[in-house]
Amino acid sequence: MTRDLLTRRAALGALGAGGLALSGCDQLSQNQTFKRMLEGAEKLSLHGQRLVLNSSQPMAREYQASDISRDFKANGTTKPDSEDYRRLAMNQFSDWQLKIDGLVKKPISLSLADLKAMPSRTQITRHDCVEGWSAIGQWSGVPLSHLLESAELMPNAKYIVFRCADDLEQSRDGSGLYYESIDLVDAFHPQTIMAYAMNGQPLPVPHGAPLRLRVERQLGYKMAKYVMRIEAVEDFAKIGFGKGGYWEDRGYEWYAGI
Repeated sequence: MTRDLLTRRAALGALGAGGLALSGCDQLSQNQTFKRMLEGAEKLSLHGQRLVLNSSQPMAREYQASDISRDFKANGTTKPDSEDYRRLAMNQFSDWQLKIDGLVKKPISLSLADLKAMPSRTQITRHDCVEGWSAIGQWSGVPLSHLLESAELMPNAKYIVFRCADDLEQSRDGSGLYYESIDLVDAFHPQTIMAYAMNGQPLPVPHGAPLRLRVERQLGYKMAKYVMRIEAVEDFAKIGFGKGGYWEDRGYEWYAGI
């Protein structure tokens, strides 16, 4: 077991020993001990994994169909509370469009049917939540690398930002809209997909319909649900509070590798 993984598991274990009620990511984000542990583990985890990536692309473990969890918790938002999202869901997302823009040469807009017609990947992987629970599920979708290659990234693009439909703060101006980001190493990893199906069925609304990110070598809060837009950027300093994601803006680490 690598030092970075030991550090991360020690952080989670310390929370359990301390009796913290793991009822949601928002509670963890307010725990100062947890935040300090994550900040220290992030440097170890990011440095260690990037060293390995210099020579290979390690894959997250994949499982058999018999390993799929009967109960897979839907965490965070389970149904975005906006008129636009309700309308899209009522029409089975037939009117939904995924926008891919930012630092790309060919901005594109794709329907759910367009995505399903593209090359796909199916994988059975384990979802590890920062709250301390895990579940195994099957995911099918389009490799993110295929979408980015279709849009043709510009040379100065360094990060991929996922803009989502769920507004955790019910903000009138959209300032509470969920967002997340990853770097190009994870974006082009073969197991990083934009999933539109779960366990052989269309992605359920509680799990992020119509489209969610699966970046299998990171913790669950990195796997944005209800994705509406994919934006290529040079940095994320001026997005949200500048930390690279909704939970990162509230104390979580940006790199959550496992």
